[in-house]
Amino acid sequence: MAVKVDITIPVYNEEDALPRTIAVLTEFLQNRLPNPWQVVIADNASTDNTRAVSEALCERHSGVNYLHIPQKGRGRALRTAWLDSRADIVAYMDADLSTDLPHFLQLIRAIEAGNDIAIGSRLSKESQVDRGFKREFISRGYNLMINSMFFTGLPDAQCGFKALTRVTAEAIVPSIKNNNWFFDTELLIIAAKRGYSIASIPVKWDDDPTSTVNVLGTAMEDVKGLLRLRFGGVPKVKPPIRPASKQ
Repeated sequence: MAVKVDITIPVYNEEDALPRTIAVLTEFLQNRLPNPWQVVIADNASTDNTRAVSEALCERHSGVNYLHIPQKGRGRALRTAWLDSRADIVAYMDADLSTDLPHFLQLIRAIEAGNDIAIGSRLSKESQVDRGFKREFISRGYNLMINSMFFTGLPDAQCGFKALTRVTAEAIVPSIKNNNWFFDTELLIIAAKRGYSIASIPVKWDDDPTSTVNVLGTAMEDVKGLLRLRFGGVPKVKPPIRPASKQ
């Protein structure tokens, strides 16, 4: 039976970017991904015309659906979409499509090869990244902090380009407390400390100069989250399911 894939696009006030994003993404998936797929636009409390634009895109493109979440938070959007999904693999990517789409096939193949989670990495030696010094410095410093505190070996916790099995999502996501930008990091720390396998894929990534992410505010939220997990403890979750070894 073919492995089904759900791709979530978490959005907040993305009325301008969405038409191009959905057109490019659906064309790529139709031509390159053999698996059955669905794209979910997960709108977390947009105040512009994102809803109307999204609903029009659902009419125009087959395989695209709209999900409205009345509260803000990227993590909340992913939590809702992933736990509602019936696909075998759940994934997400940022609405600006900063990560080169062919890498998505690598994420899916890594999951099909037996990994629980597959993530894009902008910080691997093989990655090709175009972004400013400030964001590069903050990103590398943040990942150094994660690995110094938790010894996880994660190369890039916050790249908006991830896939995991639905079984993994159902085991870990309910234990994640953060509903915003730290959601990704909390997911990966729990997974790494509880024995889930994480494949890292070097990616080609171009910074979006129009991004409205508050880098300083996000960094402060991340540090608070790391301290909470470090001193409050990493939640215990169901262990990963492994195929029985052949004797």
